[in-house]
Amino acid sequence: MRQSVGVILVTLLALSTFLGAKKMSPSQHTMQLTSSLFTHQSRLPVDVTCEGKDISPQLSWTNIPQGVKSFALICDDPDAPAKVWVHWLIFNIPATTTHLEAGIPTTATLANGARQGMNDSGTLGYGGACPPKGHGTHHYIFTLYALDMLLDLKPGISRAVLENAMKGHILATGKIIGTYSRK
Repeated sequence: MRQSVGVILVTLLALSTFLGAKKMSPSQHTMQLTSSLFTHQSRLPVDVTCEGKDISPQLSWTNIPQGVKSFALICDDPDAPAKVWVHWLIFNIPATTTHLEAGIPTTATLANGARQGMNDSGTLGYGGACPPKGHGTHHYIFTLYALDMLLDLKPGISRAVLENAMKGHILATGKIIGTYSRK
């Protein structure tokens, strides 16, 4: 009897591992995220900062995995003095989308159905790079997530809510980092 239980447990473990492996780990599939306004690890143009027009940058992506139902994007600054500062949350970007134009409106819902969350400045949509003067170079990390579902979330959500909803649904990720400093 003990041996039968052991065989059953091993079989169940193998089956759950097989079924759980259906989704590709984000580390196994990487999308290419680029911008026409800056290259990876280069300085952001003034227009996408608080010293310029404070508009979102143009972003494009390729190497999209199969099965994508939507995309989500988080932009944050891990060099902010008090905490990792969220500059942009946008989700339910349609699966057929391969780019975002510069200057996305800071509205709750976009014409294509995408929704925007609350940034750490307390506003919807993109809030540009604006490190404290004399604080050195900050890194603005734009992370794109390919998801296997549309998220049942309302506009204005926080990063924690978005990340919790994405758990187990990420097919791939892509990143681009821009830098900025103010004297």
